[in-house]
Amino acid sequence: MWTVWVLGGVVLVAAGAASALAPRLRARDVERRRAWSSARAAIDAASVSRDASPVRVEEAERLLTRAETVAADRGGADAASSAQADARRADLLWREAAGG
Repeated sequence: MWTVWVLGGVVLVAAGAASALAPRLRARDVERRRAWSSARAAIDAASVSRDASPVRVEEAERLLTRAETVAADRGGADAASSAQADARRADLLWREAAGG
């Protein structure tokens, strides 16, 4: 009879742990997806600025290539933030080179 109580206690603890952990895991996944969405938007904007720029900017090319490489590796939210920062900097360099 005592094994039923022990097994019930284990199931109860496991259910409590799962119910506490599930929202955290979901929030982390949502944050990661949001970060990658922003990073992809920044990469796309930098690509448009590159195509519209009348001059070639080596530093911006290097930054965009690095951002695209990081995006291809599909890391976590920190990697997405890094890719977004590189893409935004590249976009800014191309806009400055184009005079705008």
